[in-house]
Amino acid sequence: MSINQYIDHTLLKPTTTKTDIKVLCDEAKEYRFYSVCVNSYYVSLAKHLLTRSNVKVCSVVGFPLGAMSTDAKVFEAKKAVEDGADEIDMVINIGMLKSKNFVAVYKDICDVKIAIGNTPLKVILEISELSKNEIIRACQICLDAKADFIKTSTGFSKSGATLTAVKMIKKTIKNKAKIKASGGIKDHETALKYIDAGADRIGTSSGINIVTEKKSTVENTDY
Repeated sequence: MSINQYIDHTLLKPTTTKTDIKVLCDEAKEYRFYSVCVNSYYVSLAKHLLTRSNVKVCSVVGFPLGAMSTDAKVFEAKKAVEDGADEIDMVINIGMLKSKNFVAVYKDICDVKIAIGNTPLKVILEISELSKNEIIRACQICLDAKADFIKTSTGFSKSGATLTAVKMIKKTIKNKAKIKASGGIKDHETALKYIDAGADRIGTSSGINIVTEKKSTVENTDY
């Protein structure tokens, strides 16, 4: 599969405008990315702009802190799907995980998954805030709650994805769910390392650089 199809072309800045979303969607179509990842307010616009294309729309929920009520996450997720979201990326309740209230963490994820049915659910762990044991436990809870993907990071915390964490997640979940690596992945070589480590999707705002850098390298060595 082309590396283009690993990329969720992402724009989640609070200053994002409608014009920015149009540019994002045009880029996603031009470079044949798997999806665009946007805040829920822009789902309907992105869906309209991507009509007659194969690019999917991914919406974040409970972003970026994960600390809102489960009911709020459920409402946002259902509304995003109604507006056209093909996938949902929700942030785990980090505080409840660190408090060892694993039942609350499970219910948070499970309720969102039930609400959106067959729509793929990615659960964002925010690995920079978690210990190794917390990452492993979060992965186990995600599997119990029937999450489809485990995602490393929001990109809004102190650091993003790490190869160590992706390998740990892969070892824990095996083939029972997929992995989305996000946060700090900005070039082709790094993206390939994450894919080799087990990532099934790359969340990045640097997708164009990742795919054009590869093209440029091939052209420069074609002699």
